[in-house]
Amino acid sequence: MRASLLQIDVNDDETVAARRSRVADLVRDQAGVDLVVLPELWTTGAFAYEEFAAEAEPLDGPTHEAMAKAASDAGVWLHAGSIPERAPSDGSPGETPLYNTSLLYSPSGERVAAYRKIHRFGFDKGEAVLMAAGDELVTVALPQTVIGVATCYDLRFPELFRGLVDAGAELLVVPAGWPERRRAHWTLLAQARAVENQSYVLACGTAGTHAGVPQAGHSIVVDPWGEVLAEAGSGEEILTVEFDPAKVATTREQFPALKDRMLGLEPPRR
Repeated sequence: MRASLLQIDVNDDETVAARRSRVADLVRDQAGVDLVVLPELWTTGAFAYEEFAAEAEPLDGPTHEAMAKAASDAGVWLHAGSIPERAPSDGSPGETPLYNTSLLYSPSGERVAAYRKIHRFGFDKGEAVLMAAGDELVTVALPQTVIGVATCYDLRFPELFRGLVDAGAELLVVPAGWPERRRAHWTLLAQARAVENQSYVLACGTAGTHAGVPQAGHSIVVDPWGEVLAEAGSGEEILTVEFDPAKVATTREQFPALKDRMLGLEPPRR
């Protein structure tokens, strides 16, 4: 299987419309690979909080239209990163909620899944108060493997990934807008999620500086043993890697640690 991670430079000098068009062309250039992955909130920037409401769009909005066509033109499976989604109104008073929502497309351009980020970053500010939390795990079956979908800050919560593995995931895809100041955590957590779940991890971040926050870059591909198969630098880059999806099954057979999980333990009595 061949995958390309598009580490997009998100900066304040490029408009959302211009970046959307440019990224669609980059996706088209990946014809011949099996899977293309984009970062989190690459249209606005993950820390550009003041842009979320202004640039929020429905699931069938302009980013959907551009990415669906690009996936179809290239004939690739596309994880199109995430967008600030404005949910449909339910008719009740007040503003409709925003979500940090990932979009996934088949090689025919069909949107096959959308994942609303469950763990929102910000500690009672920023994304944590501007966006609502999702409540559903999402997996997508490809011909070669099953993708489990998570986003950025989700990477710090191992129970989410256990849930994805229980749902059949063998390839964990994590788009992110991870800050440079915590880059060491980015690589450490990506490897940890791969090792503990005996799964591939494809973690795609942004480059550049947006809203004054330098981005970590360093998109990374990790195999089920925790070995780093490829890692990007700090600037805009296309990271392409080939890997064998069957290695997940052989790893789990050779070292069947997942079978030894102890679930439902009671907390200690005090």
